[in-house]
Amino acid sequence: MADDQHYDVVIIGTGAGGGTLGHRLATRGVKVLWLERGDFLPRERDNWETQAVFVRGKYLAPEVWYDGHGHDFQPEVNYYVGGNTKFYGAALFRLRPEDFGQVRHHGGISPAWPISYDDLEPFYTQAEHLYLVHGHHGEDPSEGHASEQYLHPPVSHEPRIQQLSDDLEKQGLHPFHLPIGVNLQEAAPGVAAHASACIRCDRVDGFPCLLDAKSDAQVICVDPVLAQDNVTLVTGAHVQRLETDASGHTVTGVVATLDDGTVTTFTGDLVVVACGAVNSAALLLRSHNDRYPTGLANGSGVVGRHYMRHNNVALMAVSREPNPTRFQKTLAMNDWYLGADDWDFPLGGMQMLGKSDDEEIHAQAPRWAGRLSPDLPFEVLAHHAVDFWLCGEDLPLPESRVTLDRDGAIHLNVEEKNNVEGVKRLRHKLDGMLDKLGMRRHHLLDRSLYLHKSMPIGATAHQAGTVRFGRDPVSSALDVNCKAHDLDNLYVVDTSFFPSIGAVNPSLTAIANALRVGDHLAERLA
Repeated sequence: MADDQHYDVVIIGTGAGGGTLGHRLATRGVKVLWLERGDFLPRERDNWETQAVFVRGKYLAPEVWYDGHGHDFQPEVNYYVGGNTKFYGAALFRLRPEDFGQVRHHGGISPAWPISYDDLEPFYTQAEHLYLVHGHHGEDPSEGHASEQYLHPPVSHEPRIQQLSDDLEKQGLHPFHLPIGVNLQEAAPGVAAHASACIRCDRVDGFPCLLDAKSDAQVICVDPVLAQDNVTLVTGAHVQRLETDASGHTVTGVVATLDDGTVTTFTGDLVVVACGAVNSAALLLRSHNDRYPTGLANGSGVVGRHYMRHNNVALMAVSREPNPTRFQKTLAMNDWYLGADDWDFPLGGMQMLGKSDDEEIHAQAPRWAGRLSPDLPFEVLAHHAVDFWLCGEDLPLPESRVTLDRDGAIHLNVEEKNNVEGVKRLRHKLDGMLDKLGMRRHHLLDRSLYLHKSMPIGATAHQAGTVRFGRDPVSSALDVNCKAHDLDNLYVVDTSFFPSIGAVNPSLTAIANALRVGDHLAERLA
């Protein structure tokens, strides 16, 4: 690594946004520098150990953030090559076409995007192909049109989940195969040579993959181009601030502290921020100067505001019959995504989670005191567990925001009861069906361990919205190409740009948008 080199593009972050963008540009001959705060995740037995990953939080960043009341908490963030995709569940959904327009919710209005579903659709297809998504377009009646089918067939249900799918259909509902990014083939073209076939284990949701068979940003995008002469990756580079010229229109330096304590400034024609919605906003706020006293690219005052993270509920039901499923994350259902017969507002979506095990259940036993039957010890409970993830839309409130204190520490204020009625009703729908789905009705249990500690504030896996894009510089920080309105060479390509979040996992939209912005940047540089 030479700190006096100048690059075409400096990308801060290697996750779904930054990793994908770097891959797109690298394959087109652009001279790319990736700056990653962490290192490569060690491949070790603990990758698949529940105690290490969930109970001890071994791979969580050892840092402290503060809530709106000044109370400290540990955020659910992972600083490794590949970013949070190393630990995501690889559920790769498209937003619904309606999500790109204004949507009326019980709790308020979800604003329209400055681009349409049709604008992003070709890039959704490319993203699905790049990330080896397995699924079948046409099963989910709520989804938009697809210009091409998935390249890989859906991951088949194991018997207990197939029974659940059949029982849901008997209720007149429309379950479908969850689109998931995994490598079920022997090392796919362009994927790192050590990637092997997925063995359909129960260690996909929230665990890093020992086999590199989960489609994370490192495996799919970073590793395949690292050997190219036009690609440089610097790990252990914690970017502190961005410097500009006197006019404030151009970023002239990316200042980073390296693991050995040295401070280095990197330069590039274009600078792309992709640190995650909270850290990207924090970086721009830290980069204030005389021209931007409230933060870089913050002429609109929206940087850090409109934070979203979904209204999520992770639940464990108890099947009357054993559930020996190993790869449970294969089913989803969106029948009430936009509304229901008994309610005019969106409820959200429902999908399967990775399988609970007795160690997870044991760790949460104090929360369930008095609610577990004595005839259901943890091992038996785990053997009968069927796990659901309910996802409702969080609305972009200006009061939900990222700020920094005088010491530079991150403060995250979240309006906790923001549009929560929809997901409450979604849970009620599921609860009312349990008897017909072969579940014990009185054992629908909150499973907050999946979200680690301090579930309402610390669960930042779906963070979005803090540097929103739009056509009006008065109400947005970025233009439609995700370039800062106020600067000529600064872009943001993680989920920060979202003006709304919908009710599906945001990763595929971040990936598709990175491909879209990548084409724009390649054309600009050419």
